[in-house]
Amino acid sequence: MNAGSVPRLALTPGEPGGIGPELCVQIAQRAWPAELVAFADPDLLAARAALLGLPLTLLPYDPGAAPRAQRAGTLTIAPVPLCAPAPPGRLDPANAAYVLDTLRQATAACRDGAAAALVTGPVHKGVINDAGIAFSGHTEFLAGLTGGQPVMMLACPGLRVALATTHLPLAAVPRALDAATLERIIRVLVTDLVTRFGRPRPHVLVCGLNPHAGEGGHLGREEIEVITPLLERLRGEGMDLVGPLPADTAFTPSALAGADAVLAMYHDQGLPVLKHLGFGRAVNITLGLPIVRTSVDHGTALDLAGSGRADPGSLQAAIETALELVAAAAAART
Repeated sequence: MNAGSVPRLALTPGEPGGIGPELCVQIAQRAWPAELVAFADPDLLAARAALLGLPLTLLPYDPGAAPRAQRAGTLTIAPVPLCAPAPPGRLDPANAAYVLDTLRQATAACRDGAAAALVTGPVHKGVINDAGIAFSGHTEFLAGLTGGQPVMMLACPGLRVALATTHLPLAAVPRALDAATLERIIRVLVTDLVTRFGRPRPHVLVCGLNPHAGEGGHLGREEIEVITPLLERLRGEGMDLVGPLPADTAFTPSALAGADAVLAMYHDQGLPVLKHLGFGRAVNITLGLPIVRTSVDHGTALDLAGSGRADPGSLQAAIETALELVAAAAAART
């Protein structure tokens, strides 16, 4: 992206029976200092706009043309046809291929340089698996497409939480936390906090795995055998890492003071705190990929689909965060 140019963002609505399509319609009601390209079925978006009674003009996507700032009431469309009808609130495994096609095409636009970032709406992992496709989530799927080393981080005003493990059964978490894996995750987190968020020496809080961070080995030995030795070694390299901390006190205001991020050991250790603090304003950011990717912090909300009551706040925040990351990357190159 050249200085002064308008960025182009690739946008995927996610599960067609959920709220993703109408969130795209809602965010199109305001002007944006970027071109938003929805990789989606145009008839699906037009139908949701009509159902909500909102104006929507779909503009053709030309990857060879210079991006143009999006006017209110418009959305640029890169057509991807549905595999089956998608009425609001209804899942159909036949559309699993459609969901993944939107992701493949939008990611390809980012990898080819046609788009500066990827912003994703919510998918339904269960229905994709019901279609016979092994799928554990956006993060892992995008890593397969880009060859990156992904780390999931959610952010809201005042808090960033990264995850050492993502979509795993709780019983599988301890086996996944070997020293090599945890080191890779910490290095990605620290590097991206420096390069993408402008934190010259990130201050990172690292949670323990067990209650009370293992209670000196009485409640588990992962802290003694894996986490503490690794943190001591990385601190010897100059990293500002605190921990392993008991997770029940790591998120108190005094502990968080000055912290740039918290690293939680598993999904439900860190994300309930973040979503309590910032639900509807939080953004999922995938670190460690060769592309910029942000996403909403919520699911498909099938019960709200088509009602007009879905809140576009998280998608709006995901777009705004993507624009900030793109601008920061451009500034770093100059």
